[in-house]
Amino acid sequence: MDKKPLYRKVNTRTRGVRRHESVAHYRDQRNTKAESRREASRGSMHPGKRYGLDYTPLFRFLLSRVGGHWDRIFSEAVARLDRPDPLFWMVAIREDEREDIVRLGESSYFNGLYVDEQNLLQIVDPDLKAENMTPSCQCCTHTFNGVPFGQPAN
Repeated sequence: MDKKPLYRKVNTRTRGVRRHESVAHYRDQRNTKAESRREASRGSMHPGKRYGLDYTPLFRFLLSRVGGHWDRIFSEAVARLDRPDPLFWMVAIREDEREDIVRLGESSYFNGLYVDEQNLLQIVDPDLKAENMTPSCQCCTHTFNGVPFGQPAN
């Protein structure tokens, strides 16, 4: 039985879809000296950018596996992903990389995870709850692990 992938495709062709990139950098440089134009044309316009994929299923998968053996979790996740990079957006392998809260989108926040000494997946700060969080603005619906923040914006 094949399991579903831990990512999904999202519509990026709809008019008005913002990808949260800064196009001002290119706009400000496009009419500069010929030398800098030659340098800019050597590489890709958007190196490393991959649009149209949503990894929310991966983040929920990781949260559901807290306390499990990392090697098993990692091998299952990699088999169901297009690339392994998104795993490490949320999971810290080294102690100095640990974060309590990880922002994965414009207003989506998740618990930071880490791999402990026994090679088990753990939450960095298990006491964090969505109902105790306050959004930074009123225009967006901020979520923590998929649950809307409980406090109103200031």
